[in-house]
Amino acid sequence: MADTLAAWIERYLEYLRVQKNASPHTLRNYGSDLMQFHSWLATSPAGESRPVPEPEEIDNLTVREFLGFLYERRNRKSSVARKLATLRSFLKFLTARGVVRANAARAVSSPKQEIRLPGYLDVDAARALVEAPDTATDAGRRDRAMLELLYGSGLRAGELVGLDLGDLSLDEGLVRVLGKGDKERIVPFGTNAAAALRSYLDVRPRLVRAHSAPPRGREALFLNLRGGRLTSRSVGNIVDRYVARLAERVNVHPHTLRHSFASHMLNAGADLRAIQEMLGHSSLSTTQKYTHVSVEQLVRVYRKCHPRAGEKGRGPSKG
Repeated sequence: MADTLAAWIERYLEYLRVQKNASPHTLRNYGSDLMQFHSWLATSPAGESRPVPEPEEIDNLTVREFLGFLYERRNRKSSVARKLATLRSFLKFLTARGVVRANAARAVSSPKQEIRLPGYLDVDAARALVEAPDTATDAGRRDRAMLELLYGSGLRAGELVGLDLGDLSLDEGLVRVLGKGDKERIVPFGTNAAAALRSYLDVRPRLVRAHSAPPRGREALFLNLRGGRLTSRSVGNIVDRYVARLAERVNVHPHTLRHSFASHMLNAGADLRAIQEMLGHSSLSTTQKYTHVSVEQLVRVYRKCHPRAGEKGRGPSKG
């Protein structure tokens, strides 16, 4: 008897984990998308249970109907596009193994994406957030070092919590980061981050000793108050806590500091390709979204430099 769709989903996720070395975040997203697709197939529009089709019965009409269901549920276009990409990847996996004849999702066009500018803090707000922790406490020293590194090097939260002690070079002001797809890069950090890291490393041994048993990942750079490695969710909660105290902005998360890093570097004149390298973007087009937040700078440069800009950009000169 042929494997069911659910069984193939499990095999695919195992393939991603073992063969592709996918991150836990990627596995969660792919698993959630595919199980939602499976659940939709198993439920009629009236909400009643129905037999799930065999993998070879999935055609482009099935995929289109699923996308229509997502739109009815008011999913964002970016979310729909991601779920469609998940289906394409899964069906490609099935095609390569002869389970289905063709990848039905390839014939379905991705939704046109909205242009969404990255949220970022201005320099003063970023400074206030980074300097918010009380460095008289062990947790405050750790949090200050984390925030300095997030903003000072543009790291993702997942990259931050994945750092080990050996990844840090305080004397050189460099950190080795393992990014998406296990791509390694070296990123600089400034003197403020170095000072905060040194202060935190002075108290880090106390966090290790606070754990009654040898902690997992005791070589992790950032530890929780029980001596274990911090998680991305913990970092998000920590950022939320300091944002709430400052009452500066409601919608600020760890990635906001990454966006702020890129925007402030660009506004100060940094080369776009250098920012791409520091952020670990595989494509320059991903980095270019930060150019949208620098329109004011572009206008200033234009008015200053272009011979036909006119005095203060007021239009063509007379005469």
